[in-house]
Amino acid sequence: MSKFFTAHKIYENVTQIGGLGGELCYLIEGEERALLIDGLTGIGSLKAFVRELTDLPVELVLTHGHVDHAGASFEYGVCRVNPADVALLYEHGDPARRYEFVTRGKPEGAFLPRMDDVVPLCAVRTLPVCDGDKFDLGGITLEAVAVPGHTKGTLAFLDRAHRTVYSGDACNPNTLLALPCSTTIETYKQSLLHFASFMDAFDVLYGGHGTGAVPKCIIDEALELCDEIMAGTDDQYPMAFLGRNFLYARSFTGDFKRRDGKLANIAYKKETIFNER
Repeated sequence: MSKFFTAHKIYENVTQIGGLGGELCYLIEGEERALLIDGLTGIGSLKAFVRELTDLPVELVLTHGHVDHAGASFEYGVCRVNPADVALLYEHGDPARRYEFVTRGKPEGAFLPRMDDVVPLCAVRTLPVCDGDKFDLGGITLEAVAVPGHTKGTLAFLDRAHRTVYSGDACNPNTLLALPCSTTIETYKQSLLHFASFMDAFDVLYGGHGTGAVPKCIIDEALELCDEIMAGTDDQYPMAFLGRNFLYARSFTGDFKRRDGKLANIAYKKETIFNER
C-alpha cells in the first residue's frame, strides 16, 4: 500500500497509476520490456512503485512536458519526449511548483507530502519521440500520434491490440488551450483531423485525468467546437481555472460536464483562435 500512488489494471498487461494530484499514467507491459506513458508529478518514488509492478526493463515516454506528467523524468534521469516540449519539461520541473500542484485544494485531514518527498530537479537525457514513432515491447506495439494543441509537443499513444489510445491531455472534457505553451484553435483543428484519421484503429481514450475510458466520439465533438469557435458561434462561456481566465466553447456544470450532455470542451482566449497571417 503506497501513500503516494494507486494502481489498477485496465487490461491484463496495462496498469493505470494515479498520483496525489489526481494525475494518471499508464504502464504497458510486453513480453520483453515495458513502457511507462507519463511520469506524474514526481512526488514519491514512482520508479520504485513501478518496479513493484514489473520486472521488465522500463522506458519512460511523455505525452507532454507539463508539471503533472513529467515529474518522474527527474527520477529516471532519461525520458522520451517531443522536442517541442523539452523546455517546458524543465520550466515545470521546479520542485515548489510540483509540490503546489498536489497540495492545493486538499481537504482537511488529507495526506500531505513533505517537500522532502519531491524528486529534486536534475539534468534529464531527453530522447526525441515524434509522430509515427513505434515502441515494440514484444507482442504489443505502441505508436505515437502527434496532437499539438494543449502543448506544441503533445502526443497520444495508440495501442492497436486493445483498440485504445493513451491520450494525456490531448482531447478531454476540459482541454486547455491558450496556455503559453499551447497552439491556436486553428492549429488544434488540424491536429484533431490527424488524430481522427486513426479512429478506425481505436474505440476509447484513457487520459491523464479521470479514471474512466472516454469514447472516441469526443474527437469529433472537439472538431465541431473548433469550427464554432472560429465562426464565433460557440457559447463563449467565461470561467477562471487554475488562476487563468478562459472562454469555454460550451457552458458546463461545476464538474465540467457539458449542459447539453456531450463530452468535449475547449478552453481558449479570443486572441489565440487563429494563426498569424
